[in-house]
Amino acid sequence: MVQLIELLDEISACKLCEPHLALGANPVVRAHSDARILIIGQAPGTRVHTTGIPWNDPSGDRLRQWLAVDRDSFYDDTLFAIMPMGFCYPGKGKSGDLPPRPECAPTWHDRLMAHLPNIELTLLIGQYAQKHYLQDHHKNLTERVKHWRDHITNRREGGIQLPLPHPSPRNRLWLQRNDWFETETVPWLQQHIKKLLHSSQSGR
Repeated sequence: MVQLIELLDEISACKLCEPHLALGANPVVRAHSDARILIIGQAPGTRVHTTGIPWNDPSGDRLRQWLAVDRDSFYDDTLFAIMPMGFCYPGKGKSGDLPPRPECAPTWHDRLMAHLPNIELTLLIGQYAQKHYLQDHHKNLTERVKHWRDHITNRREGGIQLPLPHPSPRNRLWLQRNDWFETETVPWLQQHIKKLLHSSQSGR
């Protein structure tokens, strides 16, 4: 079996989608076999593409606020694995960034997941991650996130899969209209993250 470090090197060298990428290929992903929490978002933006650091932008700042973690903890691979639906910046569309390239997740996700045996919480951020990983009857992201408690009680092998909205500043209006998210979902999420991080760090 390919070792995780070899797989990450293979991903880093991937050029599968490069003909379709405005800024070229620069896969951004982080993983360690000890990680307890997996973050599956959409795809890197231009700032993440340039720096090679996932969630290194205002969206990441808000996400860390939701999780109540500092940057050092967030970027500790032994705590958080970060595996977007598309590993490279897909380019700009008419109303924001283009969707993640469809080749990426089928090519890499299962192979990476095989090296993440300790994941207890997966955060599915945005519609692309949720449509790929959740088989449910909810008609849209708002309804899916509103029923977040269902995903806690109906956990699968590999732990809880929790749907979240995207923390982009463009979602400010959604957060205003759905204030229950930050008064109900976020406090539970912060407490659960705190418990998982304490368990991870005390086991070292």
